[in-house]
Amino acid sequence: MIPDILSSPRPASVGRAVGFRLAGTGSWVPPDIVTNADLARLGCDPEWIESRSGILARRHAQAGIATSDMATAACRAALHSAGADPADVDLLVLGTFTPDHCIPSAACLVQEQLGVLAPAMDVTAACAGFAYALVTAAQFLVAGNSRLALVAGADTNTRVIDPEDIGTWPLFGDGAGAVVLERIDDGAAPPRGLLAHSLGADGRGADLLVCPMGGSRQPVSVAGVARREQYMRMEGKAVFKWAIRLVEENVRQVAAHAGVGLEEIDCFILHQANARIIDGARSALGLPADRFVVNLDRFGNTSSGSIPLALDEAWRAGRVGPGSLVLVCGFGGGLAWGSAVWRL
Repeated sequence: MIPDILSSPRPASVGRAVGFRLAGTGSWVPPDIVTNADLARLGCDPEWIESRSGILARRHAQAGIATSDMATAACRAALHSAGADPADVDLLVLGTFTPDHCIPSAACLVQEQLGVLAPAMDVTAACAGFAYALVTAAQFLVAGNSRLALVAGADTNTRVIDPEDIGTWPLFGDGAGAVVLERIDDGAAPPRGLLAHSLGADGRGADLLVCPMGGSRQPVSVAGVARREQYMRMEGKAVFKWAIRLVEENVRQVAAHAGVGLEEIDCFILHQANARIIDGARSALGLPADRFVVNLDRFGNTSSGSIPLALDEAWRAGRVGPGSLVLVCGFGGGLAWGSAVWRL
């Protein structure tokens, strides 16, 4: 039974975290490009995929490539972009729901590969993972407990999506993105950092996006594997309806708390789940398409990796830069969501 999450959404927490700048961005995606035509052999209709999602291609990680490997590559690129030494990083936060192992965290594996000597932790909020990781790191920065933080989002979705589920398999890809955040004088004008951030969750929708097997409730078993319960199950229609409403409401909420009009925001970077969700939110907000970064046509839904991957592309293309006003919004399983008005 689908819970009544549409008529009575749970409230979100709202805060502010200023006093840091975006010092660098980076991303990494697997080299193997899988087009819609490539999926036709599985019984997936290429035209249906494009019309229903806006996706034309996605990347699939090769055997032996795990989430920590992609996150490490994205972090290296971000550190290079920032001109920062890994030895100077004093905090590492990774948003992911597909870690290499239950123990240790993927963040610890990234830390070791980078040579970073700092606290490292995973944040699990499905497709809102990067937004949660960003807000978490921001608290350390503005509290004075971090000077240089590395924040990443990465997911290897093809390891948890059932390739026989032709309604879900074509929607997801693998990828990672990362940012380097540096604490600055909090008296800077205009203030830089998160002018407002909003995080929320509604566990009533937990069963709408779930991997039944693999946790403490249902450990891996032969019988479970035979039922393919190691793979994620998604109630696509219910999640779609929830996301359309959630994005519009949360974007308006966080912009209002930041004290900025939607017309003042240079760029909107929403979670790249579905082109119809992005278009629906854009239309409801009354904004032009050129204010939105969209790359899911080339990468599909990369979950925690989608926002930092899109941000890196926008940063490198010059669409955003130091001082730009950006609104990011992530949403997904949990159900969880997170948005921020961010002066880079």
